[in-house]
Amino acid sequence: MNTIKLLIIVTGINVYENSNLPTGLWLSELTHIYDKAKEQGFEITIASPRGGDTPIDPESLKPLVLDNISKNYWSDSAFREMLKHTKTLNEVSDQEFDCVYLAGGHGTMYDFPNDNILQKIIKNHFENNKKVAAICHGVGGLLNVKLSNGEYLIKNKKITGFNWFEESLARRKKNVPFNLEEALKERGSDYEKAFIPMTSKVVVDGNLITGQNPFSSKEMAKVVIKELKKKESTI
Repeated sequence: MNTIKLLIIVTGINVYENSNLPTGLWLSELTHIYDKAKEQGFEITIASPRGGDTPIDPESLKPLVLDNISKNYWSDSAFREMLKHTKTLNEVSDQEFDCVYLAGGHGTMYDFPNDNILQKIIKNHFENNKKVAAICHGVGGLLNVKLSNGEYLIKNKKITGFNWFEESLARRKKNVPFNLEEALKERGSDYEKAFIPMTSKVVVDGNLITGQNPFSSKEMAKVVIKELKKKESTI
């Protein structure tokens, strides 16, 4: 049986463009999928648009949101070293994965949506019947992906992602470059959100899997693994 291959894409941006506020990857949105995939023996590749160092949003390291899994990985020097040496998207663009997973964090709002290589990777995998998953602000990486028929990938798809009210709660409305919830709706997606903000919600629409916010990290990891195992059993 072939080993399942997972590509996790993270941000390389460490600051909001209109202020000196630090940002980056939201740690739990990487650690949960990484932990579950490792447990399953998947082959994991971590890449970012430019490669190299992965900045971590300091907000995601605060005691209230730093869960045990994330805490354990953050205290692992080998894991932190690995995050300093991500591959560039260019290096992995011709490789084939079973799932492409876009991790979130506000940094992704700057280096995901307009990255042509990221769009190409997602388009190719989606059209080859592979899984595409994205969580929180990472969902912004799907916004400008067009399929071979010229339509946006997310058009008429059930989808979720960090919503505008949650942006208020995170006190980042004035810092973000755009309103993600609004942008997803403008692309014709069938946007859904949890009834209660900042609670877990994961939406599956065929090979597209999206999670709403950091609190969806755990459920998202479980769902992605389940969907990949389901697919594996039908091969």
